[in-house]
Amino acid sequence: MREMHEAVDTVGLTALQGDLAAPFAPISLEEAGLILLDQFGIKADLTRFSTEKDDTFRCDAADGKSCVLKISNPREVPVELSLQIEVMRHIGHTAPELPVPRVYQSLEGDYLTPITAANGDVRHVRLMSFLPGMPLDKTSANAEIREHMGEMLARLRLATAGFSHPGESRKVCWDVQHLSTLEPLMRYVPERALRQLLEKALNRFQDIEGLIGGCRKQVLHNDFNTSNIVIDPHNPKLVSGIIDFGDTVKTAIAIDVSTAMMNQLGVAGAGSDVDLFAPANEVLRGYLRVADLTAEELALIPHLVMARLVTRALLTTWRSQLFPQNSAYILRNAAPGLAQLDWILRRSPSHMSALLMPFAD
Repeated sequence: MREMHEAVDTVGLTALQGDLAAPFAPISLEEAGLILLDQFGIKADLTRFSTEKDDTFRCDAADGKSCVLKISNPREVPVELSLQIEVMRHIGHTAPELPVPRVYQSLEGDYLTPITAANGDVRHVRLMSFLPGMPLDKTSANAEIREHMGEMLARLRLATAGFSHPGESRKVCWDVQHLSTLEPLMRYVPERALRQLLEKALNRFQDIEGLIGGCRKQVLHNDFNTSNIVIDPHNPKLVSGIIDFGDTVKTAIAIDVSTAMMNQLGVAGAGSDVDLFAPANEVLRGYLRVADLTAEELALIPHLVMARLVTRALLTTWRSQLFPQNSAYILRNAAPGLAQLDWILRRSPSHMSALLMPFAD
């Protein structure tokens, strides 16, 4: 691997880490219920959701209505929280048929409200609609649902095409255009074989990194994974919800698509000649029915899939050691990625660049 400039990289990494590295005291169910009542006038039974970096609760009111209360990490920046709120409001206006959460105003008419928690931390509160259904990571997807997912991702892209916000150019760890900045996290990878695999992938990424600058960019969801896609329980062929805009950022369209495809890769078994991209290509097929991708973007996407696998391996390994009490949630999707990464690296860069060319016009 190329020599790392530790001082520079560490500064860049610190800027990217933000709230991902910030410990905080969780808000109790009782305190969250009081915040909900005080800020929104709603009395409800609360259930905590497992999350990466904040306090999130499902709130079931006596009238049968449900909503989601999010209480930010103390390190989260208000302008970035505003970005998440405003992009959902924008989608509600430009594509109201898309199943994204609706954001509610507080009693004071605000969409984002600062509060002081019982322990003195300043937190920011927002409330949104609850989208019922089954998270895709709790069930299985067939070709039809994967194609529908691709269509929904494309419609989401088109809905946010004209959106802009002061926080759109923030730095997000999971945005793979910043993968090289994560190189210092290699020191947290204990297994030699895994380090060698990641080093090889990082070297390969450096060879295509410059191409990202020439890609079309806009504000995008940037986290179309199985935890953030809700399936209609009455019609399991339909996506009934797109949730968690926490990684929303202005990034390359190709990166947004690669994230969705990475989360639908096949299983790479030892010695297997399986087509790892076959199920992911069904997402792409649905996407291209609604929105276009250039030949250059299609050539880059397999490499960006690889980059997302590396990003996940580095961030989850690091954060599982930083927050061992939350390691089960942090590592919930990590295991299959190593075999998938090995599958990709066993094929030449030119082979990977040509992989999606049959989808080009």
